[in-house]
This record gives sequence, C-alpha cells and structure tokens, in this order.
Amino acid sequence: MKVILAQPRGFCAGVVRAIEIVERALQKYGPPVYVRHEIVHNKHVVESLKAKGAHFVEDLSEVPPHAVTIFSAHGVAKSVEEEAASRELPVLNATCPLVTKVHNQGKRYVAQGRRLILIGHAGHPEVEGTMGQISEPVTLVQTENDVDSLDIPSDTPVAYVTQTTLSVDDTRGIIAALHRRFTDIVGPETRDICYATQNRQTAVRELSTLVDVILVVGAKNSSNSNRLREIGNEAGTPCYLIADGSELQPQWFNGAQTVGITAGASAPEVLVEDVIDGLRRLGPVEVSELTGRQETIEFRLPPELTDGRTATRAAATAKVAAAKV
Repeated sequence: MKVILAQPRGFCAGVVRAIEIVERALQKYGPPVYVRHEIVHNKHVVESLKAKGAHFVEDLSEVPPHAVTIFSAHGVAKSVEEEAASRELPVLNATCPLVTKVHNQGKRYVAQGRRLILIGHAGHPEVEGTMGQISEPVTLVQTENDVDSLDIPSDTPVAYVTQTTLSVDDTRGIIAALHRRFTDIVGPETRDICYATQNRQTAVRELSTLVDVILVVGAKNSSNSNRLREIGNEAGTPCYLIADGSELQPQWFNGAQTVGITAGASAPEVLVEDVIDGLRRLGPVEVSELTGRQETIEFRLPPELTDGRTATRAAATAKVAAAKV
C-alpha cells in the first residue's frame, strides 16, 4: 500500500505556542497549573499535559485561589478575564494571536459604529470567546440562509469577522451573501483568515486527486479536523476522521492501493506515525510526502515565561497555595 502524507499537516503555530505555554508554566511554577477548557482539541495532548500536572477546568470557579491559570488557544470572553482579575489569579493567556487579531478587528468595527456579524459555528469555544470580547451585540451566521433571514435593515453599516478555523473557501459564499444583503459593509481581507486552516484544506484537496482513501488524524470535537474530513468526502474520496491507529477499520481499504493521511491543526505528528504503524499491521507500506507549502511562522510566548517575570504579583505564591488545596 502506498501512503501519501499531506503537507502541511498537524500542529500550527498557535497550537505549538499554547502547548509550550502550559509546559513552561509547569516548569517555572511547578504543578498544578489550571487550564480553562482544553488547551487545544486533542485528547492525546490533553492527557499528556495532565500527566505532567495540568488540570483542565470549564469554569474559573474550579480554580483554587492564587493558582496559575491559563486561557486556552481558543480565547475567552471579557467576563472570564474580569473574573480572573477580580480573584487576582495569575493568568497566562495562550489565546492564538490570530484569534486575538479577530477580537481586535471586531472591536475596531464596533468602535466605528458598525453592527458586527461573526461567521462561525455556534457553541464553538472560539466563537463564544469572540462574541464575549465585543462590547456590543454580535450576530452569528453559519450559512448563506442565515444571512438571508437576518432582521437587519439593508442600509445598516455592518462589518464581519470570521472564526479562524474556517478557510477562505468555507466563508466565500457567506461573505458574498453579506455583500448582496448590505449596502454598507466592510470586513477583513481574505489574507487575514488563518493561514494554517487554508493551507491544510488546500493540501487535502490536492491529496484527494492522488489517493483512494483519506485518513484525517484529529479529535472528534476539533472543528478544523472535521472540516478536513468533509473536504475529502466532498471531493469524492472516502475520508475518515480518526484519533489514532487503533481506530483503523480494515474494510476501509478494500481495493485501495493508495491512502492519504493528513492531521488537524491540534494533532501531533506522533499520532500520524501511530496511524502509519496501524496500516503496517495490515500489510507492507510505502510512505511519501507531498511537496506542499512549508510553514515557518512562530508566535512569541508571553514575557512571563521568557524573561523571568511572574505572571502577576500573586504568581510567586501560586505553587504553595495550590498545593494546600
């Protein structure tokens, strides 16, 4: 069986930064540290960090006094930031800089007096965080039909921003519908949409022309991983989302000579290797890789983790206080 690996695949710069923030916080302050929501949507990553002393919570009420607290890569609402500040929790913000950029864009549009529309998936942590960062009401749209049914006058000054795990291709139709619907509308340039999402989707489309089956390595609750699976299926190639090699089903490969593998932005390469090992248990495997776009972007870590300064004045007591709980 021939196996072709997509390029790029797996971790993006925002995920690398978020995981490193947790690991460095554990090294600097010692366990436990508390992370609001899964740092990224991948069970393997989360379990690995749990084993090192990270505790994952869904609400700040679960965080002990003075315990080092980390916001996940998806971002949080302003109310969460305010609650952490009121409790004087030492906070490290692992929000992806591209998500923060969307927050800032939305705030600028609202300051200009525009009604803000967010293109995204209801219930996704990033969407909830973005909507909670804006001081004025935000209207969420998920489809072109949502745009058509908006109860907003067509001459209203509006602006739109998008969830970062959507690509240019995902949003093109909705943006076009918004422009048809409103006479005074602005939004970010397409180059402002997350590079990693677009690159991985482009690679899957190329992969679909070369293989009989596509495997997407990623978590079931990962938005970008699910979209990769959908794109493969839309291209007419059977595509399966799996967490690791243990989920492989031999019947998927009946008659298949070439298998493509990609990975969501929160899936580590070790899981791709585990899937390849799983395929080897089915028979001989020859592995190659697409010559896709090379990603060299890196995001800076918070200064608290690079220059010796503490997260807040309370951070110095975090380890002792948390140990008493």
